[in-house]
Amino acid sequence: MARGSYRAFALLSLLTALFFATFADAAYQRARRAAALEANARFVARLGLTDVCLFTEARYTRHPSQADLHSAFQEHPLGLEHFPSGSLLTPRRAPAAH
Repeated sequence: MARGSYRAFALLSLLTALFFATFADAAYQRARRAAALEANARFVARLGLTDVCLFTEARYTRHPSQADLHSAFQEHPLGLEHFPSGSLLTPRRAPAAH
């Protein structure tokens, strides 16, 4: 009968091997889908699309680089946040003065 520590070590070894197998699978999938990724990149460049949408709730949280900086204060600057995603997105840094 195996000791409990042997079983734990065997389980840990199996899980570690499966973890590293995910990296091998990711490399295989990337190589297999390289042509499709390149086609998607050309499609995005042709249409001039921006980055993906982070949140779908408020327009100032959809994409921070495309947001109007004052749209969060439509009612007034001390107004409460209407959307939960507004509390997850940090404010942008002001550009450095030259």
